Amino acid sequence: MSSSDREFPVSPPAPLKGRGAVANIQGRYEKDEREPVDDGWLHTADPDEEGAPPLRTQIFDERAKSILTRNSSPDIPFSVSLNPYRGCEHGCIYCFARPTHSYLGLSPGLDFESRIYAKINAPELLERELAKPNYEPEPIALGVNTDAYQPVERDLQLTRRVVQVLHDCGHPFAAITKSSLIERDIDLLAPMAERGQMMAAITVTTLDADIARTLEPRAATPSRRLRTIRTLAEAGIPVGVSIAPVIPFVTEPDMERVLEACAEAGATSASYIVLRLPWEVAPLFKDWLAAHFPDRADRVMSRVRDMRGGKDYDSNFATRMKGEGLWADMLKQRFQKATKRLGLNARQRGILDMSEFQRPAKRTRAAPPAPANPQLDLF
Repeated sequence: MSSSDREFPVSPPAPLKGRGAVANIQGRYEKDEREPVDDGWLHTADPDEEGAPPLRTQIFDERAKSILTRNSSPDIPFSVSLNPYRGCEHGCIYCFARPTHSYLGLSPGLDFESRIYAKINAPELLERELAKPNYEPEPIALGVNTDAYQPVERDLQLTRRVVQVLHDCGHPFAAITKSSLIERDIDLLAPMAERGQMMAAITVTTLDADIARTLEPRAATPSRRLRTIRTLAEAGIPVGVSIAPVIPFVTEPDMERVLEACAEAGATSASYIVLRLPWEVAPLFKDWLAAHFPDRADRVMSRVRDMRGGKDYDSNFATRMKGEGLWADMLKQRFQKATKRLGLNARQRGILDMSEFQRPAKRTRAAPPAPANPQLDLF
């Protein structure tokens, strides 16, 4: 039996229109394991077949108990983050947050991008947190786990209300997104940026619209993201580009072109992260490769393992973001040469100003200046 027969006992999974994952694989906490077997009766509906029901997005209200997440990871340049949503309709196949849906008893596959949990009390929880007498302000990273500006935000406006709280309290934050919806909030973001309290990063993985359509099916197109960079920059908002992830032989050849286009659009800083495949992301990504790039699937995974010590993924803090080995070193050199040539990361990144922070209950009184923190390097 060939390796492909073992990996796909029925047949290679077929892509679904408008979705990143091609299957609803089991989460790692499920007790019973199920494996499809073709006994002659199995029929998988063609998603494009007339009459086949589309996979619709479902939104569930969640009343969270807390809203600020803290971490002490040495390779993450922020210690506090805020995510108004669980799951993300953008459907990016590479998303490292997919495994978190397993905690809910759901699949990190199609469930992650079609069953979205909205933390409807996020603005109130944030205001309550900032009002605590012992709260010490430090930059908040907004939307780093799942995109705070994903499609559902257009109607629910939870992120808008969170930003309003931060704006009213003079609390610094940085936002990272691949959505043009962030432009809606420029009326709040621009004044904060002028006071040194806000910065943004736009994720751009590739300029190839066809690849982006399968890789990030419900995110803004590459050209639209470039326009968002330009719009934010023209509004006086410091904006950088995050090339995340770099996928060998898929998005990797585009890296220099992405940096050039973003610099021309007004980005002043850049960063990159090599493809990460923790937990269930690995089988999901392999299924995606088999469905969309069968001609290069083996080459891609071979190169990934070259950068991960022979494994699909290595969670070592020292190497998980950039990889290791010859190919990872060459990628780093390419990035550094391109950013130097384009003037990206040329200036020392600024400092987010903490001095105007006022607790919600004390906005009418002068607050003592808080110590400044370094800007988030990720942004």
